[in-house]
Amino acid sequence: MFSFCELQKAFPSLESPDVGSCNLFQSFLNNCLNSVVELTADKGDIFLEGLLVNGWLSKLAFLCGHVEKPVAVWAFNTMLYSSKEELHNSSSEFWCAILSSEKEVDQALVKIDWFPEYMDLRRALDSYGFLFKFSSSAEPNNLDSDIEGPPQNIRAWIRFVSACCLIRSKKAIFSTVEAEEIVEIIICLFLDRQFQGLLVLLNDCMEVIVNYFTDQEWCSSCENVAKFIACRVSKDLNCIRTIECISEASSRCKQLRSAVAYQTLLSCFDGVYSGEEILRSLTEINFKDNSCDFYRMYINLVLTENWVLSNSLIEDNPVIYEMFSLYLRHCSTLISATNLRSYASKVRHRASYLLHFSIYK
Repeated sequence: MFSFCELQKAFPSLESPDVGSCNLFQSFLNNCLNSVVELTADKGDIFLEGLLVNGWLSKLAFLCGHVEKPVAVWAFNTMLYSSKEELHNSSSEFWCAILSSEKEVDQALVKIDWFPEYMDLRRALDSYGFLFKFSSSAEPNNLDSDIEGPPQNIRAWIRFVSACCLIRSKKAIFSTVEAEEIVEIIICLFLDRQFQGLLVLLNDCMEVIVNYFTDQEWCSSCENVAKFIACRVSKDLNCIRTIECISEASSRCKQLRSAVAYQTLLSCFDGVYSGEEILRSLTEINFKDNSCDFYRMYINLVLTENWVLSNSLIEDNPVIYEMFSLYLRHCSTLISATNLRSYASKVRHRASYLLHFSIYK
C-alpha cells in the first residue's frame, strides 16, 4: 500500500501576473462600465475568482469559444492548490465543463490555448505528500494516525483525471505509460483508509481510465499494471484487499482484477511460470500435514478464485477450469470439519460455496 506522508511540500503561489494582460480581463478593464466597478490591472486574480465561483467563467468561455493561456493556467493551479473549497471545486467544475463540451463528433467546442501535462498532475500529488509506500502490515494505512489526510484538492484532481480520460477521441492527454501509472495510483488510493469517503469517485475514475487505452494498448498495459502491483503488495490479506478494490462492473476492470490476482499468485510460488503450474501446486497440497498453512491457503484460494472467475477467457480453457474445480473439491472435502486450525474452516466453506454456486451454477 502507499500513504500520504505527514510533511507536505509548499504549494506554488496562485498569483498569476499574466492574468491582467489577457484579452478577457482587458475587455472588462476597458469597458465604459468599469468606472462603476473600478476594476484595476492588479485585481485580475480577484476578478477571475468572482467569475469562477458564480459560473460566469465557463459561460464566457463557451460564448467566446476560447480559453486563453493565462486563464487556463490560473484555473488549473486554483483547482489543485487553492485552500478554499469553493474555489477548487468551482475550478474543477469549470475544467470538466470545458473538456466535456463538443461542437461536433470528436471536436472540442472551446479552444484551449494551454493544457496541463501529466507531470503537472504528478507534481501536484508530490506536493500533497503522495508516496508509493507499500506496507507489510495487513492493517489499513493510517489506522491510528492523527494526520488529517491529504488536501481536499485531491477530489478535484481525481475529477480532472476522469474528465481527461473521457476526451481521448478529441485529445490524447496521457501517454500509455502515464495512463498505466494513473491506474496504479488509483489502486493505491483505494487502499488508503483516508479515502473511504471517496470510493465512488475513485471507482468512476477507475472505470474511465481503463477505457482510456485502445484495444491494442490494453492487453500489454493490463499486464504491466498487474506486475507492478503484484511485486509490491505484501503477500498477506493486503493482496486480497488490492484485488477486491478493483471493480467487476466492466469487462476491462474484471480483466485487470484477474491479471493482478494471477501475477500475485506467480510471485507467491518459486519456479512457477504458468497457470497450470499454479493449480498443480495447489492441488498437490497435503491438508493433513501439520505444517499446512491454512492462512496462506486462504489467500491463495481467494487469489485463484479472482484469477479464474474474473476472466471470461479462462472459461474457454477446459484444462484450467477443470484443474480449478479439482482444487475446490480438494479444499471442500479433504479438510475435516473437525479441523480447528486457524483459517481451515474458512478455506473449506469458501471452496464449497464456489464449487456449488460459481462452478456448477
